[in-house]
Amino acid sequence: MSADNLLPVLLDFPSEGVARLRLNRPQATNALSLELQALLSQHFSELGSDPAVRCIVLTGGDKVFAAGGDITSMAGVGAIDIYQRHTERVWAPIQHCPKPVIAAVCGYAYGGGCELAMLADIIVAGRGAKFCQPEIRIGIMPGIGGTQRLVRAVGKAKAMSMALTGRPISAEEAWVAGLVSELVDDAEVQERALEMARDIAGMPPLAAEQIKEVIIAGLDASLETGLALERKANALLFASRDQKEGMQAFIDKRKPRFEGR
Repeated sequence: MSADNLLPVLLDFPSEGVARLRLNRPQATNALSLELQALLSQHFSELGSDPAVRCIVLTGGDKVFAAGGDITSMAGVGAIDIYQRHTERVWAPIQHCPKPVIAAVCGYAYGGGCELAMLADIIVAGRGAKFCQPEIRIGIMPGIGGTQRLVRAVGKAKAMSMALTGRPISAEEAWVAGLVSELVDDAEVQERALEMARDIAGMPPLAAEQIKEVIIAGLDASLETGLALERKANALLFASRDQKEGMQAFIDKRKPRFEGR
C-alpha cells in the first residue's frame, strides 16, 4: 500500500481547473477524525487561493460520504477540551472557500458528514444516500453548523424533525426539502459531479466567485441589502477582461477563452 493511500484525505486533479478531495478512512466509514479535519482544512486553504483551481469536488467515494464525527475521540472529553478544539477555525477554510464546491454524496452523510456536505455549494446525491443529524441519540447536539445551516436549507419543520429525532432522511426526501441540488443513480454520482465541476471550471472564475459570494452574503441580509450587493458585484465584473471576452465571443459566435482577469 502506498503512503498516499494511508492519508485520510486524497487530492487529485481529474480535469483542468477541477480539484477533487476524497475522504479516505474506509475502515471507519470516513469518520471525521481530528487528523482528517486538519488535512481537509489545509487542502481547502491551499486550493482556495490557487488561481489554477476553479471548482472543487468533495467526496467520500462510491460507498459512503462520511458517517459522522469520530466518537472515540470525543467520549470522556470535557467541555473545555471540546471548546479548545475550535472546530470553527478548522472548518473556516471550507466555509469561506471562494471557489465553487460540489459535494458528491453516496451512502451515509451522518452527523458531521451531513454538516460537511452542507458546506458545499451544490450537493449531487445518489438515490441510496441518506442524511442525518443523529447527535441527540448520544446525548449531544450538532456542533459544526447542523442546527443553523440545516434550518436555512430545509426550513424549521424539517430541521426540527431531523435534529430532535435523529432520524435519517432519504436522498429523495432531502431533494424535495431543498437540501440536495441534484439526485442521480448511485453509479452516476461521481461522474455527474465531475461533469458539473468541469462545466463550472469552464465559466469565467471571477463571475463564479462573485455569484457565490453574493448568494451567501445575501442569505441573512434584507432583500434590499442583497440587491445592492448584487448590483455592485455585477457592475464590478464589467471591469474584467472575461466580461469583454464573453460578450465578444457571443457576438462572434465562438467559444470564449476565460482567463480569470
